[in-house]
Amino acid sequence: MPLAFLSVAHADAALAAAKGCTACHQVDKKILGPAYNAVAACYGSADAAKLAANKASLVKHVKEGGAGVWGPIPMPAHPAVANEDIGKIVDWVLAQKDGTCPKEFKPKA
Repeated sequence: MPLAFLSVAHADAALAAAKGCTACHQVDKKILGPAYNAVAACYGSADAAKLAANKASLVKHVKEGGAGVWGPIPMPAHPAVANEDIGKIVDWVLAQKDGTCPKEFKPKA
């Protein structure tokens, strides 16, 4: 089925898979990286300004990589992925439901 006929939610899941995100992440279980629904539980917010700041932080984290937020395994940098695509994936991740923020989550100050 052409991508144009997929729902936005499915298209962004497909984009995450196409960009290699699902090698380390799944919607509802931790693999190497945190589950998407755990990311949503930790970074989601009803406050629009906080949500926008969290989204910007996540886009930067995906682009540049990082370590220590979700445990000892570092997130590799993804400089070849366009910021627009990262933003779409982050929006999709933040829309996930039914997750809990795990105790190993240590946000950067």
